[in-house]
Amino acid sequence: MYLETPEGVFLPLRPAGLPVRVLAFAIDCLLRGALLALAGAAWLYLGKFGLGLASISAFILLWFYMVLFEIFNQGRSPGKQVLGLQVIHSDGSPVAWAGSLTRNLLRVVDLLPFAYCVGMLSILSSTRFQRLGDIAAGTLVIYQARPQQRIALPEVAAAQAPASLTLAEQQAILSFAERQQHLSAQRSEELAAIVAPVLQVKTPQAVTRLYAIARSIMGQP
Repeated sequence: MYLETPEGVFLPLRPAGLPVRVLAFAIDCLLRGALLALAGAAWLYLGKFGLGLASISAFILLWFYMVLFEIFNQGRSPGKQVLGLQVIHSDGSPVAWAGSLTRNLLRVVDLLPFAYCVGMLSILSSTRFQRLGDIAAGTLVIYQARPQQRIALPEVAAAQAPASLTLAEQQAILSFAERQQHLSAQRSEELAAIVAPVLQVKTPQAVTRLYAIARSIMGQP
């Protein structure tokens, strides 16, 4: 699936399916179990103080473990981070307190009637692999996008196009500029000659003009 930004740029989003989400949840359950065991050990060794500490720790781990990690770790619990997953809002923005609390508190409903039956059925029947908590919160679990290196465009001064460009036209110009190292000078001039009349320049100048417009589209000076 793709998300269109206000600037007209399409960002690819890859929703995470059921198997990888189950595995991420299992990792988080193991980690929470280990932390609960440590809290239980504190109860044994610290008496009443340890009991209070264990009770508070258990409450936080059961109800706010996921929320705190999602808010303060870019939408990633440890299990999700290991598997390259991330929680975001459906509009592509980072998950916020309200969304994280909603999706995790409704996990109780997804657990019904047992072993996450409702949640798994919801994920399998959703085109975006959303459980009920995700649908209510307007969130998605996606594979994290790999960081991409900034595209190196030819060193020319940026310039605006003589007319408003459609998204397809912008993408075509960017593709032309990105392929500069793989095109011969003759081939570049042949391609640029096609749009020279539209750019209101002579054919020999069209290549440089396209590079300048590409830099403007990318927000580069």
